[in-house]
Amino acid sequence: MIRTFKNTLISWFDGFFAKNADSIVAADFTMFFILVLLSFITYFIARKVLLSLIHQLTKKSKTNWDDKLADRKFFKILSYLVPAYIIYVFTPVSLESYPDIAGGIRIVLTVYMIAVVVMAANAFLNAVVDIYHDFTIAKHKPIKGYVQVAKILVYIIGIITIIANLFGQNPLTIIGGLGAFSAVLLLIFKDPILGFVAGIQLSAYNMLQPGDWISMPKFDTDGTVIDVSLTTVKVQNWDKTISTIPTYSLISDSYKNWRGMEESGGRRIKRAINLDMKSVKFCTPEMLEKFRKFEYVKKYIHEKEAELSNYNEAHKVDNSVLVNGRRQTNLGVFRAYLRGYLNNHPDVHDEMTFLVRQLQPSEKGIPMEIYVFSRIQEWAKYENLQADIFDHILAVIPEFDLRVYQNPTGDDLQKIGLPNLPK
Repeated sequence: MIRTFKNTLISWFDGFFAKNADSIVAADFTMFFILVLLSFITYFIARKVLLSLIHQLTKKSKTNWDDKLADRKFFKILSYLVPAYIIYVFTPVSLESYPDIAGGIRIVLTVYMIAVVVMAANAFLNAVVDIYHDFTIAKHKPIKGYVQVAKILVYIIGIITIIANLFGQNPLTIIGGLGAFSAVLLLIFKDPILGFVAGIQLSAYNMLQPGDWISMPKFDTDGTVIDVSLTTVKVQNWDKTISTIPTYSLISDSYKNWRGMEESGGRRIKRAINLDMKSVKFCTPEMLEKFRKFEYVKKYIHEKEAELSNYNEAHKVDNSVLVNGRRQTNLGVFRAYLRGYLNNHPDVHDEMTFLVRQLQPSEKGIPMEIYVFSRIQEWAKYENLQADIFDHILAVIPEFDLRVYQNPTGDDLQKIGLPNLPK
């Protein structure tokens, strides 16, 4: 049909030109012009009609994957192939008398179509990531790094195919020739290769996922992971700055992942208050009577007194001397009070490690350490809880005839009469 139409054009142009060769030239370029016009018409139909129809169908469908493809403009990019393919197929017929020109046009169109296919593949892979993010497993097993590797392969194949078409070579021949160039390629793609291997390890061992809180002092990083890609991991620090860490560094270097704390249901409180050793003493009957009025230790004092009395009687201890036998101390009662107070606190976890202990005494006094877990994990509320607990502890210490130890200040030195101290 096309050849018949071409012959008709040649016959028509014979009426205008004296030579048949001129009529053939005019017919060839007229047909090529009509071919280009036809390709634009088909592109318009594909873009305005078919593409609109596809988008309407994707919106009405119950599935989500086609919407993701439409959002990533996958179908729109494919529509660019229509006019190029029409010109590519019919150019040899329309420019039959000019094989060199037709061949050059086909080479250009081939490069163009390969580029469009690469762009479509890129859009498709982006849609795959979007679709995958809708699944629950995406929170634990990110695939962005693997998709980026696939994109690199697509671009490499596309570039090799384009070069092969431009130079009229077999793509496999060019790929075979890259063997000698492999060392340079490994150097160029060192970071992607290391990142890909690290990404596999991070994913396989569930070491890192978006949303994890990590601390990595080497990179001055402390915040939430917001993106895990092929070569980098992005972390939003608590001061809202963004840190970018090489993916392979999370395998080669040490970092702390707080996910275990978040999944445990508790957050550790570990803090000590230094007490003045000179304020520690045996409890007198008056002190014990006072302490019995404290809700959190009255049962402890009663049971402990009974235990110590039985012990001292059994061993015939001379109670007229306090150092004989076993006695309660204000420090021991205070430690029991802290246990009772924390045990009864609604925001302190009673099913996780629970310690109120003395640490090694030093020139700074006796450290009384609180080692418990709060039920609250949110940072601001956790800090408020911790502050409330130690506010209470600092306020209650004098009730046990104990003193907090702290280094003397300028005001303390002034009170003892040292001269020439700034006020």
